[in-house]
Amino acid sequence: MTDKLTSDEPCGALELVCTFTGAMPTGVTVSRQGRIFVNFPKWGDEVSATVAELRDGTCQPFPDQAWNDPAGNDDAGAFVSVQSVVVDPTDRLWVLDTGSPMLQPTRPGGPKLVCVDLDTDRVTQTIVFPADVALPTSYLNDVRFDLRRRSAGTAFITDSSNSGPNGIIVVDLASGVSWRRLHDHPSTKAESLADFRPLVEGRPFLLRPAEGPPSPVSMGSDGIAISADGSRLYYCPLISRRLYSVDVDALVDRSMDDAEVAATVRDEGDKGTGSDGLESDDAGRIYVTAYEQNAILRRTPDGAYETVVHDPRLLWPDTMSIGADRYLYVTANQLHRQPDYSGGVDRRRRPYALFRLAIDAGPVSLAP
Repeated sequence: MTDKLTSDEPCGALELVCTFTGAMPTGVTVSRQGRIFVNFPKWGDEVSATVAELRDGTCQPFPDQAWNDPAGNDDAGAFVSVQSVVVDPTDRLWVLDTGSPMLQPTRPGGPKLVCVDLDTDRVTQTIVFPADVALPTSYLNDVRFDLRRRSAGTAFITDSSNSGPNGIIVVDLASGVSWRRLHDHPSTKAESLADFRPLVEGRPFLLRPAEGPPSPVSMGSDGIAISADGSRLYYCPLISRRLYSVDVDALVDRSMDDAEVAATVRDEGDKGTGSDGLESDDAGRIYVTAYEQNAILRRTPDGAYETVVHDPRLLWPDTMSIGADRYLYVTANQLHRQPDYSGGVDRRRRPYALFRLAIDAGPVSLAP
């Protein structure tokens, strides 16, 4: 007998950037100058600033503490509970505010998209979503930008609601006008347990209350990425192994009805994993977090998949962001260990982590 048996091995060069000893992070983004921004949604942890900049290894409220101190869940002049931060191609920071702490029903003024000029660190635009776009049940999850369409560009947002319609929200950045697309379309919905039974750390990923039986997680459209040429928007429900795409021209053309837009949806196939975040690069590759395998996979332009990194420290890889330094940044926040999924027991172990890996280093080589 020997205790020196082989075990699961990591692959890929994962570098630790920063750890977090307080609230769990979700989003991360990196500016051209290398400034790193993160956000902390209000899911039960004590959150002093829902948006922060990493400075010398510490989190500083961004753009200031006042913007992180809302007067209520309908405060249009402050961040209520932020799920995603993204630096756009012109190096502006956009903040996606769910307006939904603890997944509570939204109120007009809470759900919004806020732009911060990184030259001055001042808010320059606030787009508040009307109640027929950000529904009371909506949970605005992630956002991507295409500045090539319309006079000032367009934003695309996933609504991953766990209790209402899912879909994609389109925003004209010049006017601030927004509208829903793929409203409750099957491609935006969580799959049933009969079709997909996710396993994380070897355990079925289910809602597990302190009392009562477990039930399926029902979060819909979550990860989102835009193709390098801007022609297709890729997205995936949180509870699914499928990847979908839709024609961007159709999304932004308001003369097209819902059926015409839905006709452009393409089932891109099985990713082999459940995914939270998506990202894309200028080589036409789509990155997918693999929360079932503690990994990040990459879909090449020919539709094949390769492993970029697999590491036991990637406990629920959440959001990815590619920096100008050609590194892919990713948060790992142990989302699946929260009390809601663990019988009311908080199984998370601080610190949480922000990692990065070089995207041009080549994929992990696997024997056939």
